[in-house]
Amino acid sequence: MKTRIARPKPGLMVKLAFSHVTQWVFDLDNTLYPPQMRLFDQIEVLMTDYVVSAIGVERSEADRLRAHYWRQYGTTLAGLMAEHDLDPDPYLHAVHQVDMSHLEPDAALADHIRALPGRRIVYTNGSAPYAERVLAARGLSGLFDAIYGVEHAGYRPKPERAAFEAVFAQDGIQTEKAAMFEDEPRNLAAPHEMGMRTVHVAPDPHDADHIHHHTDDLTGFLARLR
Repeated sequence: MKTRIARPKPGLMVKLAFSHVTQWVFDLDNTLYPPQMRLFDQIEVLMTDYVVSAIGVERSEADRLRAHYWRQYGTTLAGLMAEHDLDPDPYLHAVHQVDMSHLEPDAALADHIRALPGRRIVYTNGSAPYAERVLAARGLSGLFDAIYGVEHAGYRPKPERAAFEAVFAQDGIQTEKAAMFEDEPRNLAAPHEMGMRTVHVAPDPHDADHIHHHTDDLTGFLARLR
C-alpha cells in the first residue's frame, strides 16, 4: 500500500512564500485601485495636453510621443526631460489634476494591508501628493509608513534599477525581506534581481521569470497571507 504524502494547500503555499517578508512595497495606479476605475485614462489625456503646449506639436503627434516616451524611457516625463529638457515639477502637478470622485473606498483591502506585518510603503512613478489623494479616495490613508513618488528617485522612473535603489536606500528597505506589488510587468524585473518577492497585479497574467505570483484580485491575494 502506497503512503500518501500530504501536500500543502495552495493558499498555505502562498503564505509560506511570504513568511520571510517584513517590508511591503506597493505601486499605486492600477494596483491599489482596479484598472476598471480608469483613473489613468484621465492622466494620459492630461499628459497629451501638456506635450501639445510644452513642445508645440499637433495633438496626434503629442499622443504618439506620449506613448513612445513611455515605452522607451519608462515614463513620458523621462522622455520629455531627456529630449526636451522639460522641468518636471510643473508637469507632475498638471497631469495629476484628475477627478477622483468615482474612486471607491475599499474597507476589505484596507483591513488586509493593515494586517501585514512590518513596514508598508507606496512607491509610484506618479508624484507623492497625487498618491496621497488616491489613497484618501480609496480609504487607505494612514496605512503606509511612507509614500514615495518619482521625485524621490531624482525623477528617474521605474523600471530603472537606479530608481528602485534610490527609493529603497531612503527608506532602508532590505530587499531580501521585501515584496513588491505592481501592475506593470517590466517594473518587477529590478525588484526580482534585488531579491524581492514579486507580485503582478493585473487582469491578465504575464509569463516572465521575474514574476513569482500573479493575481487579478489584490484584496483576495492579501487575504491569503493572513
